[in-house]
Amino acid sequence: MSLLLGPAFKIGSTLAFAGMLVTVKELGTRFPPGEVVFFRSAFALAPVFAMVWWQGQLADGLRTARPWGHLVRSVVGVTAMALWFTGVQRLPLADGLAITYAAPLVTVALAALLLGETVGGVRWAAVLVGFLGVGVVLSPHLGDVAHVAEGGAALGALACFGSAFFMALAQIQVSRLTETEKTGAIVVWFSIGSALCALATAPFGWVMPSAEDAALLVATGLFGGVGQILMTQSFRHADASVVAPLEYASMIWAVATGWWFFGDVPSLVVLAGTAVVVASGVAVVWSARRA
Repeated sequence: MSLLLGPAFKIGSTLAFAGMLVTVKELGTRFPPGEVVFFRSAFALAPVFAMVWWQGQLADGLRTARPWGHLVRSVVGVTAMALWFTGVQRLPLADGLAITYAAPLVTVALAALLLGETVGGVRWAAVLVGFLGVGVVLSPHLGDVAHVAEGGAALGALACFGSAFFMALAQIQVSRLTETEKTGAIVVWFSIGSALCALATAPFGWVMPSAEDAALLVATGLFGGVGQILMTQSFRHADASVVAPLEYASMIWAVATGWWFFGDVPSLVVLAGTAVVVASGVAVVWSARRA
């Protein structure tokens, strides 16, 4: 049974994040990204603090020797979330998620450039093929790129791709922080820092939510916090090489919830591009495990 705990936690995290994306999309474009990110970060603190307390790491979760490193991680993470939410609100869930699957591929490239990690030919080949798959997913949405300022699907596609880049930067920064910081500190200070960064956008068009919308905003944070906890637990109980490929199960939930709640059905082009990206991501993990 213990061998199944890691995968079970990872699948649970993808379900929680799927719930978060449904609430984000349901909020539509009624709220600016900064406000949605604030609720996502602020109300994630409750389950995050509960996790750190339960693990007996509450003191460690507030102790840090690198406050500026956590600030950088928070700013990058907030940017990634804001772009992701901007994209999801303008695209079918499956399309937006498929584009952000580029994040692990970008991480491989940035790890070689910024961290000096050795990346073999197989992984570079997988990254290049993966980017071709991302291009296939992007292609249906970029036909109207000249009108990107109007806030349609083209803006959503570009925002999701930008989010993937900042997700990769966030992962690089987390790798740097793990050299000196404990997991509790990284998780807690990211939640606090991202909430404060998002709060700074309040003067720029925040909207007073109705009771129904307020409940959705709070649910966004709770889903996100629970997903973060489950993801952390998955890596505690299984190797990264086992857990990481299960991230692609999120596509199942994206297709199902997108169809159920919003009537979205992914095109064959998007599904084909997604298959290429997923295969490339699995190849990267497999190659890294062999190395």
